[in-house]
Amino acid sequence: MTWTQYTQDIATLDAPARALLDTLAPVEVPAGAVLFCPGEAVKGYVVMLSGQVDVELVGPNGRDILLYRVAPGQSCIQSTLGLLGGDDYTAEATADGPAKLVLIPRDVFFALLDASAGFRRLVFSAFADRMQTMMQLIENVSFMSVESRLATLILERATQDSLHMTQADMATAIGSAREVVSRRLDRWAKAGIVTLERGEVTITDRTGLERLQKSPAV
Repeated sequence: MTWTQYTQDIATLDAPARALLDTLAPVEVPAGAVLFCPGEAVKGYVVMLSGQVDVELVGPNGRDILLYRVAPGQSCIQSTLGLLGGDDYTAEATADGPAKLVLIPRDVFFALLDASAGFRRLVFSAFADRMQTMMQLIENVSFMSVESRLATLILERATQDSLHMTQADMATAIGSAREVVSRRLDRWAKAGIVTLERGEVTITDRTGLERLQKSPAV
């Protein structure tokens, strides 16, 4: 079986579109591989088959914010914008772990947009979904307090009340600084809301953390 048959959305495309896509070979990338950096030209449209890629915006002071994650079935808005608008990348993409993907070159991408209504729907539907995610990020950073964003992160990602994540990664995920996250977690630990180990946060007072989740922005 070809890779397009294992990808739900692409498997429903018309036969000519799938035949063209099947001429492209999947690529495996190791954990930590940098797929693109700010200033680089967009080479094509990425289809994730397995794994996850984190796309981060890095500021001039070295701080970064997690814009979004690309998992199988999701799109990279940076790549789509670059292809459609001709702009270079403004963020950095790194493989969170081993990943497998297919890069649809620029000429093939536009040929498919012209010839396949199904491919057009797939691209623009994925683009719309990603724009919603970006709007949610802007809303969270603009209108939610750091306490609320951090508490939400812990509550949503914890497994059995335990979150394995570095404070630097938490800061990136909520658009803050590691020092800010560290101070908040230390304060919560002293209040008995969480306990802290290296690279791990355990919820000890879920009600208290849910109360912090509703903290108003100031």
